[in-house]
Amino acid sequence: MAEHISRRELKQDKIHDAIEHGAEAVFSHTTVLAIGILTVVLVAVGYFGWRFYTDRQTVQATAVMDVAMKAYSGRVGSTPDPADPTETLYPTDTARAEDAVQKFSAVATKYPRTNPGRLAAYYAALCYEDLERHNQALEELKKISSGSDKELVAMAQYQIGVIYERTGKPADAVKVFRDLSEHASVFVPRPLALFELASVLRQTNPTEAVSVYQQLKKEFPNTAVSDEAERALQTLPAPKS
Repeated sequence: MAEHISRRELKQDKIHDAIEHGAEAVFSHTTVLAIGILTVVLVAVGYFGWRFYTDRQTVQATAVMDVAMKAYSGRVGSTPDPADPTETLYPTDTARAEDAVQKFSAVATKYPRTNPGRLAAYYAALCYEDLERHNQALEELKKISSGSDKELVAMAQYQIGVIYERTGKPADAVKVFRDLSEHASVFVPRPLALFELASVLRQTNPTEAVSVYQQLKKEFPNTAVSDEAERALQTLPAPKS
């Protein structure tokens, strides 16, 4: 009897199969869609949670960074300013730098992934430099130089060049300033890097220093940069015959 299934029954079976397959397809599609929506929701929750956390960290870091900056710019003296009797006074520049470096280091250590935290590390290096603890300053500056913030990296490299010049390493300083002049940034523009380069070369290679000053005049004609380069040229010792 099974061999003689009527057309109506056959049609019903096909309809049943179609409905069954359609239901499976809808269920499968719905499941995939639900998983996709859940994934998006989880990603969104994670992203906004991360943003909330980082924003909160940045706010907290900014607050303690402000305290450190007040120490860094604190006044050296023994008599408070009548206009601000609450200001912090320091007996010496050294005392001010020691207090500031502790505060900056604390910010950099606690909030290393925030902009204030990264900037605090830079200012800590400046304090070490003020204290003539050059090795510690270089250590911090080289860490910053390996970062991804182009401007902060340039600032750190500039200070590295300054330290090399001050500690009797002119060849290293020349290398740093030359590189900065070829990769100028907003906070370390090309004229500044070239002036620093020429300043080092005045002591080690006056002839090349002349070339750098002339390059400044050529690149920045009729500007304060050009005028300063001309004054620098006039103060260079005459070449030995």
